Formats: sequence, structure tokens, C-alpha cells
Amino acid sequence: MDFYTVLDQVVDLLRRRGRVSYRALKRQFALDDELLADLMAELRYARYPIAEDHDQGLVWTGETAPPAEHTAPPPQPSTEHAPHSERPEGERRQLTVLFCDLVDSTVLASQLDPEEWREVVRAYQDTCAKVIARFEGNIAQYLGDGLLVYFGYPQAHEDDAQRAVRAGLGMVEALKQLNIRVGREWGVQLAVRLGIHTGLVVVGEMGGGGRQERLALGDTPNVAARIQGMAMPDTVLISAATHRLVHGYFTAAALGPQTLKGVAAPVPVHHILGGSMVQSRLEVAAGTGLMPLVGRASEVVLLRAGRRGGHR
Repeated sequence: MDFYTVLDQVVDLLRRRGRVSYRALKRQFALDDELLADLMAELRYARYPIAEDHDQGLVWTGETAPPAEHTAPPPQPSTEHAPHSERPEGERRQLTVLFCDLVDSTVLASQLDPEEWREVVRAYQDTCAKVIARFEGNIAQYLGDGLLVYFGYPQAHEDDAQRAVRAGLGMVEALKQLNIRVGREWGVQLAVRLGIHTGLVVVGEMGGGGRQERLALGDTPNVAARIQGMAMPDTVLISAATHRLVHGYFTAAALGPQTLKGVAAPVPVHHILGGSMVQSRLEVAAGTGLMPLVGRASEVVLLRAGRRGGHR
């Protein structure tokens, strides 16, 4: 039985039974700890209406369904003569996607009463949301204690990649301030991992049964999530695609090509160390020793910074 067959059967089981323990899932589908962790990650990423019951199991939070019989699905109405009933086509966009996750949330949750843990998570989400809003990012979804954030949709900026990186660094700094309160009131400390990737997506309506969202589909969100998974606590990691767009505006350490689960080719990853003093493209160009000089629309001539006079 392949992975996605197991995934579909787990979703169907949860929809019918309402809640299932981790022990039952392991026994029913012969899962080891690693496969169970992969299954949980896919359930969260695919945004199924599922909540985790601490360390005990999973709870279905959407509409329940009676046990399904093996019958053919009902025929779908023809839309050949009703073009207005079709969903709008997806929109191709370049997005910078930021994925943020709380470190050791299961351990932290076990140390607190559920009501206390709820207050901690709400304070963390509110803190991150304020930073994201400052850089005009769009929180596409709250995934438990994770956040999926788009920079470039619905509003696009020419510096969306920079905004994403600055938001990531800002969230790390903001949580340091929040930890003063969290430590005083609840005796815990919070840390986050952040991954950022830029690429093409298709944005369109997803969902059914009256619950629909406009989501970005493609490899980009998945790569951002996988990069986040390899980050150390309170660090921001970015892909080479994002690094090319922000090079010069931040100091970064190259970590080399990384093998990411579910991604065919290794992805070069960079660790963002902090912001630089650079404020404009001209300063970035000057830092590389090349100055852009734009003449006719079809020509761009590069001159070395500091080169002496008159030679064009």
C-alpha cells in the first residue's frame, strides 16, 4: 500500500469515526514512528480539518460522514452549456512563501493546562501576525501552531522576497520580547523555525462542501515547509531562488545543496544571519563592483564602480 493510499484511508477513517488514537493508526496501517510523522506532516500541509489531541491521537473537526459503501460516485452535472457555473481558472503568480513553525510544541503543550496552552499559542500567533502585517504579507493559513504566509499575493511588491526575509527576522526578534511575558506568566520559552522559498504557483479556489479557500498550489509551499523543517530554533533559512532576489540586502551563510524529503533535486539553502546596511539596488551593485547604467530600452551597460570618466 503506497503512502497516499494510506493517507486517503486515514482521512476516511477519521471522517467516519471522529477520533482515532496514534496506537490504533500504527496497528491498522503498520506505521513506524517515521511514517506516522510523515503522515502527520502531510495532513497538516494538505489542511484537512484535523486537530491533534496532545499525544493521544487525531480528532476530525469537519463534517462527519456515515460509513461509506463501495459504490460509484454520483455523476457530476455537465457544465458544457453552463460556463458560468465553473470555478474561475487558477492564476499563475510568482510568490515568496514563508513557513513558520513553533519548536517542540508537543512538549510545551504537555507542560501546561490546555487553557493555558491556548493562551500561549494565541499570544504567539498575534505576535507573528503583527510582524507579517508590517511587511504586508498574507497569512494564508494557521496550521495548528504553524503559519503559511504569502508575499506577493493578493498584493504584489517588487521586493516581496526582501519583505519575507525581514518578516522572518522580525518574528524571531518579536518572540524574544514575548518570551519575557510567557516566561513570567507560564514558565515556558518559545522558539520558531522559518523557511522561505520563491517560485511559481497557481492560486485558485480549493475545498468543497461550502468551505473554500484561495490557496497557492505547486512545489513552492512544499519546499518552504521542508526548508523550515531543517532549520535550527530561531533561525531563518532561505532557498537559492530567494537568495538571488535578496543578495546584498542581508548577510547569509551558504549551507550548500540540501536533500529535502519529497523534492527531487537537492536545493541550495542559505542561513540568514541578519540585515546589511544596504538600502537600494545601486548600493547592492556598488558592493559587487558593478554599476548598472540604463540607456535605450534594449540595452543595459555595466560599468565598474569607481571607473574613471567618459568611456561609454
